[in-house]
Amino acid sequence: MKKITIGEAARQSGVKVPTVRYYESIGLLAAPNRSEGNQRSFEPADISRLAFIRHARELGFEIEAIRTLLTLQDDPNQSCASADAIAKARLIEVEQRIRSLMALKAELETMVEGCGHGRVDQCRVIEVLADHGQCRHSQH
Repeated sequence: MKKITIGEAARQSGVKVPTVRYYESIGLLAAPNRSEGNQRSFEPADISRLAFIRHARELGFEIEAIRTLLTLQDDPNQSCASADAIAKARLIEVEQRIRSLMALKAELETMVEGCGHGRVDQCRVIEVLADHGQCRHSQH
């Protein structure tokens, strides 16, 4: 079977070469075999693992959560309760972020709508930015 170079592994998995090295250095990816010229030689399973990590990162999972998920993936006969708990925790974080972004959107809409397009000394945008107390949601 043909061995896969780091560049090809990066291309196939959608992860940049320095990121492949980083994941190897922090233990998310096992150190691959090396050629006589000391080049990394990846297996198809490594590509799948890199794609898993990339997808988890795209969904916003932290490195330690990914490490736990990979450990679970490596032992498929165990309960998926831990994986469910990790995903539920991430969902709660996303929901909180959405609420925060919606409040931010409302604040910016109010700021922009209050602008009379006159001079800067009467500009609602400048006024609100200069005095955080004027924000409706001043706990930002």
